[in-house]
Amino acid sequence: MSALDGKVALVTGAAAKRSMGRAIAVQLAKDGADVAVADKLAAPKSIWPGDEGWQGLDAVVDEIEALGRKGLGITADVSVSADVDAMVVQTLEKLGKIDILVHCVGVRGPVPVPVVELDEATWRMLLDINLTGTFLVAKAVAKTMIPEGEGKKIVLISSMAGVSPYPGGAGYCAAKHGVNGLVKTLARELAPYKINVNAVNPGAFETNFRDESVVKQAKDRGMSVEESLKTPPTGPTGSAGPPPIPLGRLGTPQDIADLVSFLVSDRAKYITGEDINLSGGGS
Repeated sequence: MSALDGKVALVTGAAAKRSMGRAIAVQLAKDGADVAVADKLAAPKSIWPGDEGWQGLDAVVDEIEALGRKGLGITADVSVSADVDAMVVQTLEKLGKIDILVHCVGVRGPVPVPVVELDEATWRMLLDINLTGTFLVAKAVAKTMIPEGEGKKIVLISSMAGVSPYPGGAGYCAAKHGVNGLVKTLARELAPYKINVNAVNPGAFETNFRDESVVKQAKDRGMSVEESLKTPPTGPTGSAGPPPIPLGRLGTPQDIADLVSFLVSDRAKYITGEDINLSGGGS
């Protein structure tokens, strides 16, 4: 038997080809779970060459089903409670239950922008998606988990920005600090039901999450997007150069999928209320 045989997982933020969500969803299917995947856009655009024609959620569902598991694609805006409730209902109707939630949706917004220059609309957008959306999804799914309780798992993808804030990222950093606080509170509230709740704090990763920054970097440097993709990324304050990662490379979606695979398995049943850094030794 595979580690997750008979389990049902819901993974948000999974439509982009180079997303953490996609890698996590496919890994959980390899581990034996049926997987519902959700995102705001069914097939988001990518700046990466070779991503043209990517079918988004449909392609991820195809990958899940090719592994012999059931797959379900759902479009939902996690900052809208009605969308979140509908996403949960669809998952329950099609797959019967939710044993595992992995919430990956997040936006970084424009960086660097000092607090004194940050407009209220951007601040609210960053909190609505990164923090309120996480609250809405965790709340809706946790309600369905409590009756059965033991063995259920929740993993919320936070960020190193939630433990190591940087100048010019106030809205994103504040939201991710909030996510880590939510995880610790929710873990204690759900502990009596033997439901594990943890967060992962990714550092610099090679995913579509970087797309907006790469486009800005290209404009600032007067180069094409293709050229920008081949040059070292700028730091969070806009300084050029490779990220200070002791292991010498950006993280990959599979790196985070491997950690999540462990956290949602029985091997991690005594781990709850933790936010785990995944940064290649960076800070």
